Amino acid sequence: MDIAALIDPARFRAPVAPGNRPGDRLIDWLRRMLLIRAAEEAIGDLVLSGEARCPCHLAIGQEAAAVGVACHLDARDRAFGAHRSHAQYLAMGGDLVALMAEVLGKATGCSRGMGGSMHLYAGEVGFHGSVPIVAGTVPVAVGAALAAKKDGRGAVAVAFFGDGAAEEGGVQESLNLARVMKLPVLFVCENNLYASHMDIRLRQPSERVSRYAEAHDIPARLVDGNDVLAVADAAEELIAVARRGDGPGFLEAITYRWRGHVGPDENVDVGLRRSVTDLKSWKERDPIRRLADALLARGDLDQPGLSALRADAAGLVEAAVAEARRAPYPHASSLLGLVYAEAR
Repeated sequence: MDIAALIDPARFRAPVAPGNRPGDRLIDWLRRMLLIRAAEEAIGDLVLSGEARCPCHLAIGQEAAAVGVACHLDARDRAFGAHRSHAQYLAMGGDLVALMAEVLGKATGCSRGMGGSMHLYAGEVGFHGSVPIVAGTVPVAVGAALAAKKDGRGAVAVAFFGDGAAEEGGVQESLNLARVMKLPVLFVCENNLYASHMDIRLRQPSERVSRYAEAHDIPARLVDGNDVLAVADAAEELIAVARRGDGPGFLEAITYRWRGHVGPDENVDVGLRRSVTDLKSWKERDPIRRLADALLARGDLDQPGLSALRADAAGLVEAAVAEARRAPYPHASSLLGLVYAEAR
């Protein structure tokens, strides 16, 4: 796939090509993306109202990248995210109520109200944590892959990170070690063309991050990150290679976040290429709309069914926020309780 075409927001607006995939599977992927979108829109509202008082990085517009990878993972696997990881957490099957409680700092949150939006954990479904330190979990995922290799149970590790993280030395070291040791790890770069507020062209000589993988002799796939089927196909291929013990893979998904670096604002006043016009064009590549249109065209779904899916996602999120609001805050005495491991 040509990087110049992929970064052009005027391209790839048509419905995705479902091929002969079962309709129920694709509807499940659509349901997951709708839930992520509804959850993040609600989190944005909580930030605007002042109810959520932790930094919240939203991935609205990037849902396909998370779902396309997560659909090939299970509870034995070890996935790690960064500061923008609500989507990965939910795509892996993380508890929605626990996410909302964490964002609100409640004791019932997935990190007991101590981590906020950027420190999510759902080990029971294979999501082993997210942290805001740029590229911080990439070497951790490589360590998890080494453990998986020693376990011999066919598990893989996954490191989700952005294009900005690829500029950190730890990523290069991780790629090298994973390749030399043939570790079962998938590196997933969600390239949304911005690191914080800086356009990738101001930071790198090329928009294509997967060139780093090629330098380390790691198989790489470059895909339209707003096409959940393209992401899923590439992820399936690379994960299969890792599971059978043939080493790491690198998946670069070109996408675009509709909101700013942090918070619900669209950030059209920063960067040299991020403009109202560009943002509007990228919204025409909406991964949810493109999958929904394909399902409607093939007859797997009708408009009432699509409306029902949207309403169901909105209802689940509304109920989760309500339950999170009723939950208690952590007691002050627990402030230092998670600093050190507790004796067992």
